[in-house]
Amino acid sequence: MTVEMDAQALEAFLAEAFPQVAGDFRVEEVAAGRLVVRLITQDKHLRPGGTISGPTMFALADVGIYLAILARLGPVALAVTTNCAIDFMRKPEAGRDLIAESRLLKLGRVLAVGDVLIRSEGSEKVVARASLTYSIPPSAT
Repeated sequence: MTVEMDAQALEAFLAEAFPQVAGDFRVEEVAAGRLVVRLITQDKHLRPGGTISGPTMFALADVGIYLAILARLGPVALAVTTNCAIDFMRKPEAGRDLIAESRLLKLGRVLAVGDVLIRSEGSEKVVARASLTYSIPPSAT
């Protein structure tokens, strides 16, 4: 398993292809089959009660697997989510960024499958767990 894109290349790709979310995420670590990404929490990510919203945590999981795939295949803008299941396990800690650890379980010619564990920065307690499947366009393999 080789890494085709490092953290800097992944962030540059996000800035170019998805400028609407690029500043929200920072790639912390890239390894073969594993990627750690940080959500830099802002007021726009909060729901009433001051906690991070479910859709924001879904976005973090989705971006985490997407970037893990890109790290392996290179810049494949048309890889798309085909399935996601997410369990919200506890309320994220207030005032902290979220850290997502993404693992690719399978990277095939047509589909990629991965798991994501989301934690509040500085905590070992998992706040959400997601399982995602991505469709990979034929030209990417």
